[in-house]
Amino acid sequence: MSKIKDILTKKGPHFNIVTPETKVLDALTLMKAENLSYVVVMKDEQYLGLMSERDYTHKIKLEGRKSETATCKDIMTSNYPVIGYSDDLERCMILMNVYKTRYLPVFDEMEFKGILTMNDLMREVIDKK
Repeated sequence: MSKIKDILTKKGPHFNIVTPETKVLDALTLMKAENLSYVVVMKDEQYLGLMSERDYTHKIKLEGRKSETATCKDIMTSNYPVIGYSDDLERCMILMNVYKTRYLPVFDEMEFKGILTMNDLMREVIDKK
């Protein structure tokens, strides 16, 4: 079975990175432009978390907050389970299922390497069939 490093290598090094102070509206604009459902929140090259469409829906729309004034740090999720380069797809699928998430941050040692998404996993499984 494929390793996470192989999948991220296929995806390439492109991240959609914002700072914690980025306004939610600006992050949403970037997400739309890149056709993604999340952005990576980083400060000084340190991974802090992700801001996703779900974060926006639950923490802005449903709470009546304003995306023009709220920042990514106000609504981001920072407690995703993490995986390593050498993890396999089965472990990732189990983590996504247990934690009810579509995203897994990937680290090599202590260095952030990217995000593995549910779509990445599905593509990889389909490619292997």
